Amino acid sequence: MSIERHYFPGNNTPQGFFSYYRFILGQREARRIFCLKGGPGTGKSTFLRGIGEAFLQEGEDVDFLHCSADENSLDGVILHNRKIALIDGTSPHVTDPVSPGAVDKIIDLGEYWNEEGIAASKAEIIDFSEEGAGWYRICYNYLCAAKSVYRSLEEIYNSAAESSEIYRIVADIIGREFQNYDISLRPGRIKKFFASAVTASGTVHYLDSLLSGFPEGAGGCDGGKLKRIYFISVPAGFSNRSFMDILTEGALYRGMDVEAYYCSMCPEEKIEHLLIPSMGLAFITVNEYHDLEPWEIAQPGPEIVLLDTSDYMNCVLLEGKEPLITALKTEYDMLLRQAVKCLGKAREAHDRVEEMYIPNMHFAEISELREQVMQEIRTL
Repeated sequence: MSIERHYFPGNNTPQGFFSYYRFILGQREARRIFCLKGGPGTGKSTFLRGIGEAFLQEGEDVDFLHCSADENSLDGVILHNRKIALIDGTSPHVTDPVSPGAVDKIIDLGEYWNEEGIAASKAEIIDFSEEGAGWYRICYNYLCAAKSVYRSLEEIYNSAAESSEIYRIVADIIGREFQNYDISLRPGRIKKFFASAVTASGTVHYLDSLLSGFPEGAGGCDGGKLKRIYFISVPAGFSNRSFMDILTEGALYRGMDVEAYYCSMCPEEKIEHLLIPSMGLAFITVNEYHDLEPWEIAQPGPEIVLLDTSDYMNCVLLEGKEPLITALKTEYDMLLRQAVKCLGKAREAHDRVEEMYIPNMHFAEISELREQVMQEIRTL
């Protein structure tokens, strides 16, 4: 049975667009990486989706990499069984060949457009592109303001956390899960992505798909089944960095490859979810912005372990600051909604640009090209 997963390789963050595209498929592990080039409306997402769904229907494991600007659009697919990735290599996540010919190959959809027809709309294309870029800048300003509020919540929750109890829980997990594994001379590898993203539709997550199983090519064992899932309930703003960092390091030091899914607000430092495919383990952080209930998991069978961080906080301290917490949460949510509105305006401008490309594209020829690429993939 094929395994289908969805996540984001990039995200809208207080630092602007933040990319983890370099972790999609490494040069040494990849058999081939196809880099798609072409403007908006040239059919890149449709091209990627068509290939991904075709191999999924043939029983292969496929990861669908979503665009944070529009979660309904794809920026890439990974064909795990074949060690092949196809990636949208255009701005803002420019991807160029690293080992051309040996690993990487460019697919230029710009060869299938009517350049004169597109050039006739030059002024409008530039105007709407600049308008969209302006909305993104405003969005990122809102996200920066939201992060300041987020840091205030973090300060409150961290001061209330019973650190010794939390470290004891982590130590118990390490002892339970890793007791039969020695420290390895060759540390494992980490791959970094986002399970959720701030999009024009709001905060969107694909946690349920990540818990559907582990692709064989991602190191999954026992048919890719999950054996145990830790659901860690935290309030938005609580920093569980030490908790997740210790678990991540515990796995890496024992030679296990891991997948770490980071926070939109703290994309460089805060792991929200951790998957250890070789052990069939998942550690999932849930709150109001990326919530998931155990019964929503598609795959039956894994043991569920529930951890609520509120059980390890000073309730008296939190009750005394409840008015401030409420005010901060309201402010944070308002700033996030404003950022989402800006992303919606940016998407509208992007759609207007696409409208000028679409009539000038030779989509029948692009469909033929997609079939040719699929045949090439089957021969690799």
